[in-house]
Amino acid sequence: MPISDYIVTIGLEVHCQIKSNSKMFCNCATSFGDEPNSNVCPVCLGLPGALPVLNRHAIEQTILAGMMLDCSTPKISKWDRKNYFYPDMPKNYQLTQFDLPLCIGGGVPLYDLAYPKEIQSNIPTPGKLVKLTRIHLEEDVAKSTHHSNNSTIDFNRAGTPLMEIVSDPDIETPEQAYAYLKSLQQILVYGGISDADMEKGQMRCDVNVSLRPHGQVELGEKVELKNLNSISAVRNSLHYEIERQAEELDAGIAQIQSTRRWDSDVEETQMMRTKEDAHDYRYFPEPDLLPIKTAKLVEKMRAHVPELPHHKRERFEQDFALSPYDAGVLTSDQQLADYFEAAATDKKLGKKVANWITNSVLAKLNDGNISITNCPLPAEHILELVKLVDAGTISNNQAREVFAELWENPDIQPADQAKAMGFEPADTGAIESIIDEVISANPDKVTEIQAGNEKLLNFLTGQVMKASKGKANPKMVTDSLKNKLL
Repeated sequence: MPISDYIVTIGLEVHCQIKSNSKMFCNCATSFGDEPNSNVCPVCLGLPGALPVLNRHAIEQTILAGMMLDCSTPKISKWDRKNYFYPDMPKNYQLTQFDLPLCIGGGVPLYDLAYPKEIQSNIPTPGKLVKLTRIHLEEDVAKSTHHSNNSTIDFNRAGTPLMEIVSDPDIETPEQAYAYLKSLQQILVYGGISDADMEKGQMRCDVNVSLRPHGQVELGEKVELKNLNSISAVRNSLHYEIERQAEELDAGIAQIQSTRRWDSDVEETQMMRTKEDAHDYRYFPEPDLLPIKTAKLVEKMRAHVPELPHHKRERFEQDFALSPYDAGVLTSDQQLADYFEAAATDKKLGKKVANWITNSVLAKLNDGNISITNCPLPAEHILELVKLVDAGTISNNQAREVFAELWENPDIQPADQAKAMGFEPADTGAIESIIDEVISANPDKVTEIQAGNEKLLNFLTGQVMKASKGKANPKMVTDSLKNKLL
């Protein structure tokens, strides 16, 4: 049977490090790139007799994440031990949350621009909200590096506060999974909860996927995919795994609950082990940590909920008359949204400012591989450039030349740069004389314009611009021609 004859069901488990100066249960620093095993202590090394102490900031940030994603927080939340043996967790259990997590329910809205670019113009289910099961807080494990003849372990990461964000089996395609991760990443960054950088291991993802024939109510056997270190890897591995399962089901090969790894070198999933169930981990309440009463924490964090990307997008559309696409581009990055608002202090010019940023500024940033936080051009320069064009002081083409110079010399004021380049307003009387001369020289075009062919105004404007050696403002020329001829 073709893949379309099966219902694909996908759920994601996202592990995201919380931005925190210290680890979850000790005072060791959390930082990326330090000397291996330099930020460790008896607690995060799992030495006998070491006792954990809660990181209040990490708890508050997890509750904040839940609020941003419309989760509820139970009045009591507790800690549990998840027991397993693995070299990256020497005490042989992980401090986590089992039946009373900090956040329950909620959902992640899928933003249009979070989808892969090639399908953004034809999204099958626009506006989809992926439901969440829970968000719980736990400690991260150490980092294992496997060499040809041995393995090394760096415990700097061990104990870092880690949120696990678990979705319902509510995702239907690899493209939705891609959009889910991009949208979630964007929301967490907006809240200042995490940088969510997958390259630095700050966000990691496990994927659960199953297939079942149409008409079958119960889900198919779940296969978990591991070793996914990028959002593209999640999408690619899902495409492969869905096709693999469909082919085996077509051949009568039943799927078993299992864990597979993604090998990006050969672009395929490979069997690791059959999957353990929850009882295999032998969860039991953590005896060294008391449960948390959450009411006061919830009330405190309510004041810290920021404007979310989709709310900011709606405000940009309303306040600045932006198109949904432009508003989506500008709000896709929090720093970019801040840059736009700093430039668009005159709301009447908001649309024109947005055009300059989405076209000229982003093009320059992309060419130079520069982030918006390192943009050399002050936001207020964009507004001043727009004002120069709007006032008729310089033309759009001249403004583009000024912009190019300002990018290299951002300390110069736009008006000063325009003057230095000779882009001063032309003498109005002289321009009017040129317009009259062009009208006299083209009586046939004038007759056609007055007969209704207004497109020929562009021809006459071009003749004026040529005669004025580009010093005339094309908009003002066109307006003058209309007044004289229509």
